[in-house]
Amino acid sequence: MMRRPPGERGAALLTVLLLVAVMAVIAATALDRLTLATRIAGSAATVDQGRAYSFAAEQIALRRVADLVGRDPAKLTLAGDWLGRDFVLPLPGGEGRAKLADANNCFNLNSLVAETAPGRFSQRAGSMRQFGELMTLLGIDPGQAQAIAGAAADWIDSDSNEGPLGAEDNAYRAMPGAYLPANRKMADVSELRAVRGVTPKIYAQLKRWICVLPATEPVRLNVNTLAPEQAPLIAMLVPGEITLGDARAALAARPAGGYGSSVRFWEAAPFEGFDPPTDVAEQAGVTSRWLSLTTNVTMGDGFLTAVSLIDANGGAPSAGLAPPTIVRRDWGEAD
Repeated sequence: MMRRPPGERGAALLTVLLLVAVMAVIAATALDRLTLATRIAGSAATVDQGRAYSFAAEQIALRRVADLVGRDPAKLTLAGDWLGRDFVLPLPGGEGRAKLADANNCFNLNSLVAETAPGRFSQRAGSMRQFGELMTLLGIDPGQAQAIAGAAADWIDSDSNEGPLGAEDNAYRAMPGAYLPANRKMADVSELRAVRGVTPKIYAQLKRWICVLPATEPVRLNVNTLAPEQAPLIAMLVPGEITLGDARAALAARPAGGYGSSVRFWEAAPFEGFDPPTDVAEQAGVTSRWLSLTTNVTMGDGFLTAVSLIDANGGAPSAGLAPPTIVRRDWGEAD
């Protein structure tokens, strides 16, 4: 029997221990990856289930909107306590909440242009003045406001010619991290942050007052769903001629059944003696084509938010001719 030198005693044991350690590390890594894969699969299943519940909430909302429109296609009011109200949707293993809002009551950035031909956009001077006035009413410097309105219109219009206060290719090429204007309709309000002159502070001031709708028609508000604190949206319609106080008073004095027409609205006591131009007067309407649905679904530790834009007209020229449809859907919370 061979005797091992004293220096080699325990070598076999060390080899075995080393193999055990390596196998333990491999097993721990494999278990960790298996756990991660299981969690990812579970999260994916939760997201898929959450989206299915969101789609179901959309269908419920579409039926609700159809009912609201069907009551009186010529007028949409607060009757039925639908605006901004949380509707709870009990779900297996979770909960859903859905809320409808009037997406007409904001300044549509795409209204800064008019679609003169399919895919061709030219600036709309009246909307630019209204956007500048809205910013001024919100406390933004008038000079900055007009420059931002001009730059935003240049961002969307189809040509490369700078307006009097606008900004086109050359202005953006000179910026750090040079880029070019889109020259098309905006797809999301966050695009405004890329427009020259829009600082984070200005964007924060504007965010709750602006929106992006698929249409480029002039802003058309619904005075039957506007809250008195949204008076700047009325005051912007005729720059310098309507005070915030008068606009707020007219909205606060709204009849219980709402105003029957834009004519009735402009005849309210706070506007006595004021006669706005016909095209501007019609911007204070009594119906809403666009509504937004915010759905929040909670399942266990999972949470999903969806914001859906509803066309109450269903693509038809006026309400009541076609069923409401979903035209856009955004997943996740807004920026």
